[in-house]
Parts: sequence; structure tokens; C-alpha cells
Amino acid sequence: MSSRQVPLTCPGHTRPVVDVAFSGITQYGSFLISASKDGQPMLRAGDTGDWLGTFEGHKGAVWSATLTEDGERAATGAADFTAKLWEASTGVHLATFAHPHIVKAVAFTNDKTRLVTGCQNKQVYICSCERPDAEKQLLKKHNSMVKRVCCGPGDNLVFSSSEDSCIGVWDLRSNQEVQSLPTTNAVTSLELSRDGNHLTACHDRIVTVYNAATLEPIKELQMPSKMYSATLHPANESVVTGGEDLQIYKFDYATGEQLEAYKGHFGPIHAVRYSPDGEVYSSGSEDGTLRLWQNTVGKTYGLWVAEALAPEAANTAS
Repeated sequence: MSSRQVPLTCPGHTRPVVDVAFSGITQYGSFLISASKDGQPMLRAGDTGDWLGTFEGHKGAVWSATLTEDGERAATGAADFTAKLWEASTGVHLATFAHPHIVKAVAFTNDKTRLVTGCQNKQVYICSCERPDAEKQLLKKHNSMVKRVCCGPGDNLVFSSSEDSCIGVWDLRSNQEVQSLPTTNAVTSLELSRDGNHLTACHDRIVTVYNAATLEPIKELQMPSKMYSATLHPANESVVTGGEDLQIYKFDYATGEQLEAYKGHFGPIHAVRYSPDGEVYSSGSEDGTLRLWQNTVGKTYGLWVAEALAPEAANTAS
């Protein structure tokens, strides 16, 4: 008899959750950050969803949030025309980077010295984390607002996407676009795998996985409906997606076969991400909730206890 998926519901946000991101595995485990239109990005324990703190200071919807791999710093981008840098463990504000328009995307370079931002004015910027007062570097414009950015492999490549149906590839050494990857539709989600080998892009009903070194597409998965976000398992076992039909889907990476489908949200799903150990994946929705789902249903992990031991396991994170 198969086990039933019981997600952990992480309360706290009062408006749609539009972005989620995990740190790597630290001596304290992994951490999870969420961005919401309520302007209150939150930090949680990555395995349980337990609330650890709220980053206070934005004066508008927060559209993007990310963590460094070591979990020491956080960054957020918001509708108040700023990106902010934080000390993750304390919530202390470290720097504010003013922008000419709404900041829709943020990402750290691998060496943590720079913050890449994507703006609604179609522009990608490079901010110095070591010298916050330094003038931002400017990359060539997209043809529409920038929705997602990610960095790597290495310290010099940046990937960006907008509604112009392409992925821009930039070299930070020259600040020039070195390649443009065409897609069938607007790219709403970009994710570089933690090993730096794969770039996963979600565009409408298609998820494409690229070789991050050669930029060649190596896998294309057809989706049952329009998806807004996709995430690849750290061991390349599966792909999880979420989108407008309110369901979380899990697909076998090798075959493209749909393995699971769960309906737990009450609004479109804007963001999904796998934890660094691959044991859980998170989802953020228009319904204002953040949820954690087990990759292996019924396994003892975090707040989940194997059904044979405790069939009444709690399903809400404090």
C-alpha cells in the first residue's frame, strides 16, 4: 500500500509567495528563504519549515529571495526599487542597492562577492557586496522585464530570462552577452544545479535542461499544463514542477514519465525548489502559503515519521 503525501504547511505570509530558495547544507542543516508580496521575506529551517526570522525593511512586495550556499547571507529584491543584502542568521541589514525600477530577481555569484539583479526596466545589474556604495555594473538590456537570474558555473557566467523567449548568457569579465538560448515561450524559472552541471528552465508547458558548460539542451520534458517553476533533484533523479493548475508534479528525469501529482495549494504555484539533500522540495503559491513535500513519501525525515511508527504525524510546521 503506497503512502499518502502529507505536506508541511508553513504559515506566516499574508499574501502570495512568489519565490523560494535553499542554502546548501551547513553545520546547522539547510535553510529556506521565501519571498512574498506581503513585503516580509522569511527564513526557515530547511528540513522542518520552522520559522527562524523575518527580514524587515522593504516597503513593497518582495519578488525574489536567495541565500548563499553557506547560509551566511541573504538577498532580496522588491517593488520598492531596491535589492537588499542581509546577514541571514541575525536578520541584520547590511546594504541596500537602489534601482531605477522594481527588482524582480536576485542571485549571488558563487564567490559571494557580487549580487546579480534583474529589473523590470529590462536590465540586469551587478552589485558589489564588498563595496555596496560602488556604482552598479550594467549588462545589455533584454526586450522585456527580467524575471529570473542565476549564476555559474564558476564565478563569471550569469544567466537571465525575461518575457522575450530567450535565456541570456553573460560573461562578467567583459560584461557582454556571449550567447542567447531561444525558447518556445517566456522563461519563468531558471535554476542552476548545485554541482554546476545543469541549467533547468521552465517555459510554459516545457521544461528544458541544458548542459551548463556547453549550453546544449540535453533533456526536454512536456508538461500537462502551463508551469511557472521547475526544479531538478540534486542527483538528477526527478524534476518537480508547479504552475497554474494548482498541482505539484513529479517526473522521472530519465524517462519523462509522470510519477506523482499532488493538489495541496489553493492558488497557482509560483515557485518550487529541491532541498540540497534532495529529501524535500518546497512550493510557494498565490494562496499565501509555503509548503514542504517529501521526495520519498513515508520516510522518516524532519517532522515526518514513517507511517508504520506514527500514522498521525503532524502536518503543520510551527
